Amino acid sequence: MINFLRKTKIIATLGPATDINNNLKKIILAGVNVVRLNFSHGSIKEHQIRADKVKSISKKINKYIAILVDLQGPKIRISSFINGFIKLYVNNIFILDYNLKKNEGNMNTVGFEYKNLVNDVIPGDILVLDDGHIQIKVIKIIDSKIFTKVLIGGILSNNKGINKLGGGISAKSLTDKDKKDIIIASKIGFDYLAVSFPSSSSDLKEARYLSKKSGCKAKIISKIERAEVINNDEILDEIILSSDAVMVARGDLGVEIGYSELIGAQKKIINRARFLNRAVITATQMMDSMIINSIPTRAEVMDVANSVLDGTDAVMLSAETATGKYPVETVKIMANICIGAEKIPSFNDYKKFLNIQFNCISDAIAIASVYIANHLKGVTAIITITESGRTAFMMSRIISEIPILAISRHKNALRLASLYRGVTPIYYKNNNNNYLFTINHIIKHLLTIKLLIIGDLIVFTNGDIIGTSGNTNTSRILYIT
Repeated sequence: MINFLRKTKIIATLGPATDINNNLKKIILAGVNVVRLNFSHGSIKEHQIRADKVKSISKKINKYIAILVDLQGPKIRISSFINGFIKLYVNNIFILDYNLKKNEGNMNTVGFEYKNLVNDVIPGDILVLDDGHIQIKVIKIIDSKIFTKVLIGGILSNNKGINKLGGGISAKSLTDKDKKDIIIASKIGFDYLAVSFPSSSSDLKEARYLSKKSGCKAKIISKIERAEVINNDEILDEIILSSDAVMVARGDLGVEIGYSELIGAQKKIINRARFLNRAVITATQMMDSMIINSIPTRAEVMDVANSVLDGTDAVMLSAETATGKYPVETVKIMANICIGAEKIPSFNDYKKFLNIQFNCISDAIAIASVYIANHLKGVTAIITITESGRTAFMMSRIISEIPILAISRHKNALRLASLYRGVTPIYYKNNNNNYLFTINHIIKHLLTIKLLIIGDLIVFTNGDIIGTSGNTNTSRILYIT
């Protein structure tokens, strides 16, 4: 009787808008499951204060909220202009000059931050500035200067980003700032670490190593935003398999591959992530108009809904909650859109598991239990006792209308599970090694909090030895009486 639970998770970026009017608590109550600390903006002190508030609120309302730290990565930018901005006109010659100092840019030239950019471009390349608003074509390169011709003009202001259409910029994924930020963030305490612009599995392995070295066991999210990654299936799969989750980072990715190609790219990333059993997040401009408007456009409604139908685990809000005028309303509306999309019969993707052999018993039990739940008439919930969250995660790899209740005594496992589609994390501290006693006690608890009712038919998984990770070996079908 708990099919009303929203299955697609919501990630909200924190910022000045969530610092005021008790908005942080309000967006969590409105449906946020994961909060994002964007290390491209804000000070370490601000991130620390926000993380501490999240932990405090979560404890008070008994809801498990994961904290995601998003590293800035190698964002390549122009420098600054004398007057703060210029206007570029089509066919004008515009020079990018690495040696030009800050605040010396004008309508003819501006500096840039990444020295090796001169080695990454050749005549004929298209450079995209300010997320696609400005396009310039490389004519020639002389020493530190890149001479270009303006293809699409407009207003260009200080410190806007530079992308190369088609990809191919050689900047490393982890900058010196990122490496320092991992160490600092480990002291804040977080659950997920998002790595920007990975080009190979080595970028993710390095991030994981640095995270562990700092004393943090965060799960690693790879942000897919390089053209050369999405255009190479082998590299894409390598990056996905080296991650715990992936993000369809549609901002820079759309700039590099072109917006018309972004449609297929989103579906491709989600499909590959689900096929390879990794969680997946869809991000960027999902409810962008709500930064200043109290209702979304119909196009934004369909964008969120289509991401849900594509099979994403989570949808993400950026400036909408960080700096927008309506952070609480945005979360509420996004939650309702997700619920609306989830009413549409979903595809059962368990078939991918039919021809494989599992490496561990718990994974086999997880998939078999979801199969049973979806093929036995009347099942209303799947309940799993989990130590690490792994069993619940594997269950969530099959898109299903049946909710999964992940029961654990480990709060870090419950926070991680807050990202998984269809999984509701519930804390239960067990002091009894008798699994039959534990099962009965959990069912009574779920009846008390009205997640189950008398008459429900459930599938219940656990291990014979309560409290041992990776020991799930039993699946039961139970009537609640």
